[in-house]
Amino acid sequence: MNNEGCKIQGFSRVKITKAGKVIGDSGFIGPNQITNVGFLNYLCHLLGNSAGSRQVAFIALGTGGTTASNATGLPGEIMSSTQRKAPTYANVGSTTAQFTATYASSDSFLSAAANLSNIGLFNSSAENSIFAGNTFASSSCNTNQNVNVTYQIRFS
Repeated sequence: MNNEGCKIQGFSRVKITKAGKVIGDSGFIGPNQITNVGFLNYLCHLLGNSAGSRQVAFIALGTGGTTASNATGLPGEIMSSTQRKAPTYANVGSTTAQFTATYASSDSFLSAAANLSNIGLFNSSAENSIFAGNTFASSSCNTNQNVNVTYQIRFS
């Protein structure tokens, strides 16, 4: 009998910068919460090439708490015209899907200072179909600061 198991865990990192200097850095935090919708649409349906399958295409930041397993959205998601960013994808060491993005202050992603505390992966710029979310120690972010994010989904 084969007793191999597969783990899927997400880890995120959020860095706040100003004028090229790091103001705040969460470090890699994890593991995250993969939602029920995430398992169904982003993993099961995708592997089966089924209708309703999704792929990660956007990252969102928020001011809320932990994403529940039955969530479809990110608690306290920042709502502005640039709320979700299309990330750059990279495969790291054949077992990690990595998504990176930068929220530049010039994008006006914040209309006022906010305490950022969570991050999530989505398929659409508008649809609430969250794959996974993670929380970190709240960090104050001002409108003149940039935020660099990295989100990794690791398979082992």
